[in-house]
Amino acid sequence: MSTVTTKDGVEIFYKDWGPKTAQPIMFHHGWPLCSDDWDAQMLFFLDKGYRVVAHDRRGHGRSTQVGDGHDMDHYAADAAAVVEHLDLRNTVHIGHSTGGGEATHYVARHGQPQGRVAKLVIIGAVPPIMVKTDANPGGLPIEVFDDLRRQLAANRSQFYRDLPAGPFYSFNRPGAKVSEPIINNWWRQGMIGGAKAHYDGIKAFSETDFTEDLKIITVPTFVMHGDDDQIVPIADSALLSSKLLQNATLKVYDKFPHGMCTTHADIINPDILAFIKG
Repeated sequence: MSTVTTKDGVEIFYKDWGPKTAQPIMFHHGWPLCSDDWDAQMLFFLDKGYRVVAHDRRGHGRSTQVGDGHDMDHYAADAAAVVEHLDLRNTVHIGHSTGGGEATHYVARHGQPQGRVAKLVIIGAVPPIMVKTDANPGGLPIEVFDDLRRQLAANRSQFYRDLPAGPFYSFNRPGAKVSEPIINNWWRQGMIGGAKAHYDGIKAFSETDFTEDLKIITVPTFVMHGDDDQIVPIADSALLSSKLLQNATLKVYDKFPHGMCTTHADIINPDILAFIKG
């Protein structure tokens, strides 16, 4: 397996496909999944001639199931370790959900200052901040995230079945076409990761405030969000992030779910390609 070791001794697994001379696209996956969640995108962009890179976040997938460092500062630094190890430049960073937060934090704190980033794409992403606070009255109550932690601790396997079978892909909507293989693949990805990393990751994706990151990002950024996202409600995420970013393009997808990269890859992929080429 291809891995890079971080400064604090964590082995981060990554995939690196395509011509080394081609423009790189780096993918940042959502919670509690791994780089496999980007299969539909990596194959698509590989076929278009790009170099595609994706890594498993610490504690997720095939990376070390370390007990600490499950916060956005470490996540961004780990992504930077992969980028610097491969010496990626002129890179398009694409993040979904928690990975959208990670990509945002990476670009603001590492990639943009180093001059390595061409563009940013965030899809169903958690910024600016998910949890309800005095400064973010439209956020979700902390009890929502406490309940996620409770379900994870009580029966992680059942929880990782119920989430994709229900709100993640909007399979709980009337008339939805439910895909058991998609549900099973979500469960598989979740269960190969570590419970501690996933438990701590809930705080990382829900309580991190990305406001200042968004304000300092100057590279062109494509903000993509489904208006039926039941995991990251659009009103308190994409609609706010697109206003904080200096160079944002917002696209709202009618009735698309949180997991739209999987359920609607045939629409999402060409839209991303057009943005990259634009």
